[in-house]
Amino acid sequence: MNFNILGPLELRAGNVAITPTAPKQRQVISLLLMNANQVVSVPVLIRELWDEEPRRSAQATVQTYVLHLRRLFASGLHLPQSRVATDLLVTCSGGYLLSVDPEVLDTHRFERLSREGRAALAADNNQLAATRLREALALWRGQVLVDVQTGPLLAMQVVRLEEARLATLDCRIEADLRLGLHHEVLSELAYLAALQPLHENIHAQLMVALYRCGRRSEALDVFHRMRTRLVDELGLEPSAKLRHVQQAILMSDPELDGGSVPTTLLPDRLRALAVAS
Repeated sequence: MNFNILGPLELRAGNVAITPTAPKQRQVISLLLMNANQVVSVPVLIRELWDEEPRRSAQATVQTYVLHLRRLFASGLHLPQSRVATDLLVTCSGGYLLSVDPEVLDTHRFERLSREGRAALAADNNQLAATRLREALALWRGQVLVDVQTGPLLAMQVVRLEEARLATLDCRIEADLRLGLHHEVLSELAYLAALQPLHENIHAQLMVALYRCGRRSEALDVFHRMRTRLVDELGLEPSAKLRHVQQAILMSDPELDGGSVPTTLLPDRLRALAVAS
């Protein structure tokens, strides 16, 4: 089986789609997938499904949803329902556990590839980093669980994964800049900067790409617009990193010219990873 949530919910047994269609069943299986190989308690499921206003029959209703999911899996996998209950969607003390090989989950593969890519970037293996990070991002088919109704717990998980995607994209662009691909990433960075108007690292990367493309004045304009937004909306001055890039551009610092972005321009989390490793 394959379980995909980085986009529309998709459950497949070989070439056969076995994705549930009922909204609450989709919500239940999504929460179980987010917590695969861990017990999800019945109270947690109830909170996800009905938040602070559960119905009196909530526990029995959850049991019914799980029963329907087991029947769906049994049909799709051509297995007895009893086998599904003991090997796949298991009843545990106080809750349920979805027992699967992590590699059949697109979230697990994304996190593994992203982790490998960040480690390669911290080790200055930029080509491997770019490859792994691209593979991680290629698993995304749209917004997480875009076609699933989300309660409070799933909503938090969606935010977590979207943040992880943005961080992975940030690192992939950093790898591309180190490889001298500033022309290739320039339009992507301009788009991302428009989507994330207060994301300082994206704007720093955009400034570097513009400078390397011979567009020094536009790179400085990016800094000034960013500073205006930070001051007007948050009452903050740009970070030391962003100011460093501006000063390097003003002085035509040679550290901006090479294929590799200097350590002083790396995201803080990557510098910490590099030190830790």
